[in-house]
Amino acid sequence: MNIPGTDLKAEQAKTLAAPRRPYGLLARLLFLGMDLVYGKQRTLKKFTVLEVIARVPYQAWEHVAYIAMTHTYRAPGFARRVFEFIKESRMQQDNEQWHLLILEEWVQKDGLRESFLLYRFGPQVVAFFYYHVSWLLYVIDPKLSYALNADFEDHAEHEYMEFVREHPELEERPFESEFKADYGNHATLADVLRQIGLDERHHKEESLARIAAPRFS
Repeated sequence: MNIPGTDLKAEQAKTLAAPRRPYGLLARLLFLGMDLVYGKQRTLKKFTVLEVIARVPYQAWEHVAYIAMTHTYRAPGFARRVFEFIKESRMQQDNEQWHLLILEEWVQKDGLRESFLLYRFGPQVVAFFYYHVSWLLYVIDPKLSYALNADFEDHAEHEYMEFVREHPELEERPFESEFKADYGNHATLADVLRQIGLDERHHKEESLARIAAPRFS
């Protein structure tokens, strides 16, 4: 989400200078699978797949929280904390949704062809399994699910910032979108991708903060 006064180029440099997280086994398997199916090269079409999957953990956590809400509504203090957790998860989902809408619009405008099997059906299959893994890990121990999401968001953050570095021509392309008023009035496509990368960092940081906090705190 656009925050006035943010130096997006400085934030990009900060990401590029930072080491990636030591990803866990599940995250590494997911990234390896994506590279095998979609190639190692960073592309807009591959980013749309990332964003379909990125919403999933927040949906899983929201589902668990709603179940908790139905069993604890008679404890007002706890129920309020659960409800705040639900609102936060919904905001994160919505933010990832804006990313997907903007990227899909961009892909369509540039006339990039997308295979139905690879870019429509495939991501939904991956998202289905990722949802259940995120949900199960949360039920076993929320920290496991948060750690997996932090790995995913860290990966996304670096991939977006690397893509901008690889494509300096994006500095010259103005950002025109149906969703500009909703997401932010960025001047160029380079800045839009930097902002998306920064959003992913914020999501990562939120998950890392949750690891240290009790469930629904």
